[in-house]
Amino acid sequence: MSFILLLLCLQIPLWAQFDEGNSFGNSEFGDSYDPNNPNANGTQRSTWGRDTSKVDHYVPTEFYQWRIDEFGNIERHEFNDTLPHLFQNFNATDGLWGEYNYLGNLGSPRMARNFLDREPLEDELFIQPFDYYHTTPESILFTNTKSPLTNLQYHECGSKQNGQDRVRAYFATNINKQAGLGFKIDYLYARGYYNNQANSQFGGALFGYYLSDHYDLHAVANWEHMKMGENGGITDDTYITNPESFPRSFSSRDIPTVLSQVWNRNDHQTFHLNHRYNVGFYREIEVPDSLKPVMPAEDELLKGIKNDSLLQAIKADSTRLSLTLDSLRLQWQQSQVAPQEFVPVTSFIHTLSIHNLEHENYSRGTVDQSYFGHAPYIRSSYGNWGDETTNMAVKNTFGVQLREGFNKWAKAGITLFASHEYERIKRLTAQTTDTEDFFETEVENHLTVGGEIQKTEGSLLHYNARGEFWAAGPKIGDFSLDGDGELNFRLGKDTLQLAATAFFKNRTPSHYLESYHSQTVWWDNELHNETRTRLEGRLSYDRTNTSLRFGVENLTGYAYLATKLRPNYGEDGTTITSYGRDVQVLQHDGGIQVMSASLDQNIKWGIFHWDNSITWQNSSNETVLPLPALSVYTNPYILFNIAKVLRVELGADMRYFTSYYAPDYAPFINNFAVQDASQARTKIGNYPIINAYANLAIKRVRAYVNATHVNAGAGNAFWAPHYPIDPMSIHFGLSWNFYD
Repeated sequence: MSFILLLLCLQIPLWAQFDEGNSFGNSEFGDSYDPNNPNANGTQRSTWGRDTSKVDHYVPTEFYQWRIDEFGNIERHEFNDTLPHLFQNFNATDGLWGEYNYLGNLGSPRMARNFLDREPLEDELFIQPFDYYHTTPESILFTNTKSPLTNLQYHECGSKQNGQDRVRAYFATNINKQAGLGFKIDYLYARGYYNNQANSQFGGALFGYYLSDHYDLHAVANWEHMKMGENGGITDDTYITNPESFPRSFSSRDIPTVLSQVWNRNDHQTFHLNHRYNVGFYREIEVPDSLKPVMPAEDELLKGIKNDSLLQAIKADSTRLSLTLDSLRLQWQQSQVAPQEFVPVTSFIHTLSIHNLEHENYSRGTVDQSYFGHAPYIRSSYGNWGDETTNMAVKNTFGVQLREGFNKWAKAGITLFASHEYERIKRLTAQTTDTEDFFETEVENHLTVGGEIQKTEGSLLHYNARGEFWAAGPKIGDFSLDGDGELNFRLGKDTLQLAATAFFKNRTPSHYLESYHSQTVWWDNELHNETRTRLEGRLSYDRTNTSLRFGVENLTGYAYLATKLRPNYGEDGTTITSYGRDVQVLQHDGGIQVMSASLDQNIKWGIFHWDNSITWQNSSNETVLPLPALSVYTNPYILFNIAKVLRVELGADMRYFTSYYAPDYAPFINNFAVQDASQARTKIGNYPIINAYANLAIKRVRAYVNATHVNAGAGNAFWAPHYPIDPMSIHFGLSWNFYD
């Protein structure tokens, strides 16, 4: 806290160095640019306490940001990391609106409670629960900026024993008008309020681009190291649900946990290169008459004749003067170069993507045999093991794109592509012993072909449709069809937007769902294809700050992770004292239907604001796919300015979901797994989680103080089965933007 207060105090004398015209409402990161108003461009300065005879150095702060897809198509994006609203929740692992289940500690694995927000389990199974931290090439923000820009963030809470700290940095600069580069760094270390759950994560990315008429290039290199302590949850939920039943009170550090000295580690590297060659033509830009150059007057034309005696002779002869002026006017007209723009017609595309993931589950102690529902798979005991698997994939995609808008008939862009992916998986074999590991390597080659049609120009209708077919390799016959679109039309003084998303996928389940080997978890499955069909729509109206989302998904052959419990009995042979655990992959042969509807409604009355989000869900099979019937986020707050420069939000937000048999966390597979319905199951939910906060923003500095779980006490206070919500704690955060 002292660190943040010091920085805020240091900021006070620096107010005058920032632009008076800047506010967080007019752009995503820096200042908006208005060529007709110099005071809006960062040139206005406070003169308080300064020598006004000196000329200030003007630093331009305008910039443009975008993301790319697999084919290098550019989509404009805002730098939401720097928006002041909800900044107090930016670092929360449970999400901006508390919509995720997780293990309580910062940096833990998480799972979306809304099924429509979940991604299917892929071959990078072990890092999917870290989507809030994991960087993909599609998530990188490329920046074209007039001045180098930097964003630094620091988040912290707790003490040296239980503290949570995170440092983030983003930097971008231009090499010239066509090229730029940058980097991002993210370091997280959280000891945790409960024992044996420390998380440490470090990641960084380098990125760059080159954009010209004929050649475009985007490149990203990313690396991530993630280390998670696994405590298996607390030994008895009563410590949280009914603490009065114990003869003395327990702090979070006094509550025993199931596991100790067990860890998961993920090391992940990505290299992504997309480049394209554009073929097209140049055409003149239509310029309004008011902006077209005006023919100079006769005297101005004659100034081009430097010989005074010749000039006087021409002026003395009217016929000669007329001919000379006609010649000068013709020369002037021929010297005018009409502005032109390059119109791409066809693009030839190549994308290279390399991923390498190494996952390790290990122990530096001995785990009680009774925790497991089976004997050790490959070693003699559950002590000091280290199991490793790696997955490396190299994918090359080649495409030809007929560009959108090169003439009035080209209303959409069309892309045809083919991809080859080389995948190598290394896993342990049954020959592994206490002293030596033996591995087997499986190599797969996949060939896919497909096409895409896309319309992004215009303001009324946008859409994108894509189809992909696996033509060769182990997944031959798989296919995927998906599309999305949005329709914008005026309603009163604002815009009503109707957006829709749909897909139909017939895919082979993830490789790791078919085969995985380790000391603690082992399976080899023959799974058939999984079919998923989804239709989703969203209706948004800006005037009333209302958004309605609805969707339905049908699943056939749903493959999922599930726990398998074996009762451990006491001396009487009938009383269950604990359960031995295993994890398995199950596939539901029948169909499952999920329906979901969400309403977001933000209310404003003067300085009072009230943001609300409510989601209803229904699963036709709660045993295989359990979901909470209702999830709610509500955030009443007041928003006001002090001295026209300090933006203040004061409020308290609450997240709540109805009770359900939430998926349990499986520490040896680094993922969530459905609870075993054949044994006693645990419900979580029906418990409000309330945070109170102050959110501050002044110029390019943001800060917050957030008291989380202020209603801590007896109750079903769990984010996941047997993983309690942290006790009440005070969180601080600071974000500072620089241009220079």
